[in-house]
Amino acid sequence: MEVDLDELRQRWVGHDFDVAEFQVDTRRMLEWAESCGEEEPRFTDPEHPDFQAHPTFTAQFVSRKMFPEDFPLIQKGFFMIDGGKSVTCLAPIRPADRLTARSRIADIYEKTGRSGNMIFVVHRMSFENQHGVPVSVVDWKLIQKPGGRA
Repeated sequence: MEVDLDELRQRWVGHDFDVAEFQVDTRRMLEWAESCGEEEPRFTDPEHPDFQAHPTFTAQFVSRKMFPEDFPLIQKGFFMIDGGKSVTCLAPIRPADRLTARSRIADIYEKTGRSGNMIFVVHRMSFENQHGVPVSVVDWKLIQKPGGRA
């Protein structure tokens, strides 16, 4: 299947397709910090004056939809690979924060690797707290490869 990347980008990049809310609690913050091997008290001690979530805390959240409805690269004949996540921490996340996350396709691009051409789709979740303050951006790279194996 031939894919017109310019047309894909024009139609799909930059449009929100899902909104989800997440409630932050101290227990979950502590569990995440522990699972990361964190030892710094501002992430591990609720009594610390600057107690906050670990910078990668929002990487654990997923939207209800991975892609917009009718997104053309999710179909038979394409193999999907998880290309990893990157997290940009913009402001501290505190206990009892209510986070709103908006999902969108942030980019679509092509690369050629050892196994041939691959299409990269960047799924972005942008988080803000209950005060409307942006706190985090999580980019999840998904790799679409025509055919069966990576």
